[in-house]
Amino acid sequence: MTMQYRALGRTGVQVSTLALGAMNFGAIGRTTQDEATAIIDAALEAGVNVIDTADWYSGGESEEIVGKAIAGRRDDIVLATKATMPMSEAPNHQGGSRRWIVRALDDSLRRLGVDHVDLYQMHRWDPTTSDEETLSALTDLQRAGKIRYFGSSTFPAYRIVQAQWAAREHHLSRYVTEQPSYSILQRGIEADVLPVAQEYGLGVLVWSPLASGWLSGAIRAGRAADTHRSSVLPERFDPALPYNRARLEAVERLAGVADAAGLTLIQLALGFVTAHPGVTGALIGPRMMEHLKAQLDAARTVLSQDVLDAIDEIVAPGTDLAAHEKFDAPPALLDPSLRRR
Repeated sequence: MTMQYRALGRTGVQVSTLALGAMNFGAIGRTTQDEATAIIDAALEAGVNVIDTADWYSGGESEEIVGKAIAGRRDDIVLATKATMPMSEAPNHQGGSRRWIVRALDDSLRRLGVDHVDLYQMHRWDPTTSDEETLSALTDLQRAGKIRYFGSSTFPAYRIVQAQWAAREHHLSRYVTEQPSYSILQRGIEADVLPVAQEYGLGVLVWSPLASGWLSGAIRAGRAADTHRSSVLPERFDPALPYNRARLEAVERLAGVADAAGLTLIQLALGFVTAHPGVTGALIGPRMMEHLKAQLDAARTVLSQDVLDAIDEIVAPGTDLAAHEKFDAPPALLDPSLRRR
């Protein structure tokens, strides 16, 4: 197995097309320190050079686990983390304000045991904070050497454009990456986010390429869903709900496409997202070693045009089969008071 590498936007940094997401390390996924260290060891040996975590994952535990696992080999890793999600019930322990970002980064660096991160991402857009406020703080932290680059995560397309404009207008450094959700079952970003990212030369690291386990091969017709995610969020896998039935029908048809091509469903799913010219790499988030091995098998997967055409026939380009599960919806779509006078 030989890993592929691509340029991260226009930064000049070369990153593996499969990146290791650390959300499951700690309480969320119940992955222990020893298990996580073994997973990181195997991923690095396979050529993965990106590790992505966040302060919010298990209340900082994921960062601590990653920090211990990478001790002594920091320079071999493109290390990414994120901020803005609530870290306590205190009203100012979240968001994109200078006050919080400066503290949040220091806390992340302490937990990771490093003096800088390569990529610092705003986990979600904060509608209460101006782009100038956030970008100014990030630019200062970059100049201080605490971060090398910064990016956004799960931003709506229009907010990506607005942030690029604000950076230019106020002579600040800009976001150089975006981290959106993208899979065969959730293709909405093809209509807006990916074209915008391509227009601005952003690196794109997509999360949930296996659609929360729907494309892992573990969820099939006639078989009760028994994944970790289904036990935590059962309503997302209840076949009685129409959008879940639509997903299950799509999965069954996709499994047939994968079988005909001599691929696993995981290879099909990861090969699909990394085939898009606007995508730099896909974040895989294994809870255990067997998950990692199954996902690393897709490192060299290249889908033929016939296979990609077959996928398009099952889930049309730009279509989300579960649109209500998107995390980049404008606030007015979620809060009725914001769309009524």
